[in-house]
Amino acid sequence: MQADRAIPRPNYSIPHPATTMGYFLADWLANHAVVPDGDLSGEMFEPTIDHKIFLANHYIVRRDAQRGELASAFRYRRSAWVAAQKVGKSPGIAGHALIEFVGPSQFDGFAAGGEDYQCSAHRCPCGWEYEFMPGEPMGRPRATPRIQLAAVVEDQVENTWGALIPMIDFGPLANVIPKTGEEFIRHPNGNRDSLIEIVTSKADSKLGARISAAFPDETGLYTDSNKMRKFNRTLLRGLGGMGGRMVESSNPPDPAESSWLQKDTMESGLDDVYVHHFPPPKHLDFEKPAERMQIFRYNYQFSPWVDLRDIEKTAVDLMREHPGEAERFYGNRIVSGTAHWIKQTVWDLRAAEPRIEVRPRTKICLGFDGSETNDWTGFRAETLDFHQFTPRYHGGTRATIWDPRRWDGRIPRLEVDAALADILSEYDVVRAYFDPFGYRTELAEWSAKYGDVIVEFATNRLGQMWEALEAFKTTVIDPESGFTHDGDPTVSIHIRNAVESAVGGFGKYYIKKASEDQKIDLTMSSVLAHTATLDAVKSGAKNTKKTTLYTGTSTKWR
Repeated sequence: MQADRAIPRPNYSIPHPATTMGYFLADWLANHAVVPDGDLSGEMFEPTIDHKIFLANHYIVRRDAQRGELASAFRYRRSAWVAAQKVGKSPGIAGHALIEFVGPSQFDGFAAGGEDYQCSAHRCPCGWEYEFMPGEPMGRPRATPRIQLAAVVEDQVENTWGALIPMIDFGPLANVIPKTGEEFIRHPNGNRDSLIEIVTSKADSKLGARISAAFPDETGLYTDSNKMRKFNRTLLRGLGGMGGRMVESSNPPDPAESSWLQKDTMESGLDDVYVHHFPPPKHLDFEKPAERMQIFRYNYQFSPWVDLRDIEKTAVDLMREHPGEAERFYGNRIVSGTAHWIKQTVWDLRAAEPRIEVRPRTKICLGFDGSETNDWTGFRAETLDFHQFTPRYHGGTRATIWDPRRWDGRIPRLEVDAALADILSEYDVVRAYFDPFGYRTELAEWSAKYGDVIVEFATNRLGQMWEALEAFKTTVIDPESGFTHDGDPTVSIHIRNAVESAVGGFGKYYIKKASEDQKIDLTMSSVLAHTATLDAVKSGAKNTKKTTLYTGTSTKWR
């Protein structure tokens, strides 16, 4: 399968060659490893475009990096390659492990001009040379690397290990690494601790060792229930002692399982964690055969060995009983395996493009769902023509969303109070529906201060809440409704986390978390904001001449 120009390209962040060692290392890999199996077995291994861009981002060097620094020389301490099944992650990760094992993976200063890398100076007789351009970051091999390939069970990491051995044995690296094995691979330096080895949840005696690189496989399966999140934290500690870095690989996670990949990587919010995940266009429906094939063409456009007819047959087979699993594995999307309430792709499609900025004094309604310690707290706002957004406060510098983990374990109630004051000062709030649970004192104070605009709306009253949920869901999924939102990524995650739970008969339901760690508080705030808006419009609040909304490129009168 060749890349088709009609297929949209992933929205990659492509680093300049002067900022990264990734292109240099991809070139090194292409001249040292061989294709491990298939019709092209034994030919030189050429990283795919997707793999090269992943390497380029993982090896971005800080501009203030100094020669001799290890992990601290790079922008990212750990990275995750998240992609569909069969795109080539296993041989790609095997190649990446070789880069860290015997390749020039460590920062060695910036080139002034005229410098080059010669394999002959590093125990490799292949004759390969690379000339650095001025300003390009240079690399050198690590003197005593120790690398661990990690998985839940050994069979899981076999795809990577099974690619690693022939990539060495049948190519130029056989002259560098003369002996490979079934359990470990020794480094040519002779140091007994310099090796590549496998660690799993069952064979964990080597876990906790000081390591230079870790490659945990399928971290979308690392959960608290199988103790693999703790396992991966131990890997991280081992890396910290050696200035090492972590590279994960996985299919997209099931959001109902609270995996390491989801909670600790993709949703971590850490600026030194790179996530390489480029799902297909949101408007394509995996359940429709023609659109599903477009999804496959997008996902596998850089994987010419994949026969899309085989992928289609396997996906259809899985969809009979496990549609979410099929869409995760082959659609490269984060989809729950349980009964979702609103699909994340449906929600994300309602994001306004270009982004809408709501002008001060615009009439809006508010929704609020609060908590104390474990859950999140937040305001959502909606204009009377059904554009929903997260307001900001403190001079526009802070979103009105509070994660207790970032506030010493407790929701900062004074911040919530200040945010509400800012919102009421900035906009013409005509109605606000607030869940009173845990905030009855504040609700009483706010009602006394701001008047009858503040309305109590108990989310535990199942009858009225079902009506509110169903009205909101109907509006979101109806393409003719005109509803839009600001694309807030936290709200998108909270919408995705909500699953239906039947209540009584007649198709009534409530929404709950897919798991304890899957927060849905901003979903509740969004539903309350929309319910308040519907009620305000019914009561005549929209009887005004015009509402002005500023966009990034123009002013829209709505």
